[in-house]
Amino acid sequence: MHELSIAIGLIELAAEEAARQGNVRVATVYLRIGSLAGVVADALRFSFDLAAEGTPLEGAQLEIEEVPVTVHCALCDGDHIVVDSQRIRCPICDEPAAVVGGRELELAALEVIDVAADR
Repeated sequence: MHELSIAIGLIELAAEEAARQGNVRVATVYLRIGSLAGVVADALRFSFDLAAEGTPLEGAQLEIEEVPVTVHCALCDGDHIVVDSQRIRCPICDEPAAVVGGRELELAALEVIDVAADR
């Protein structure tokens, strides 16, 4: 289950950023996951909660935005969302198309709380 190693990496990144910002606590981690990234969102949520125990991110929430597969069709000269990720073709003209989105695994944002103001 590689979701646990992803969760550990996220926690490390978020903890480093929180330390850089000073006296803050991470409340929410916002993540973007493409449907071609090979990550199971529910397994990642479970792994995140487990891996966060005993770290500065314990109690933080993980919010996941699932990103659909997007292709660029040279014939149509447009970007289109693909419903079936097993069939990477333009949904308009049915030509083969280049994947331009849907592989993301991106830490998009952190919501932090000023610990001094939280008292």
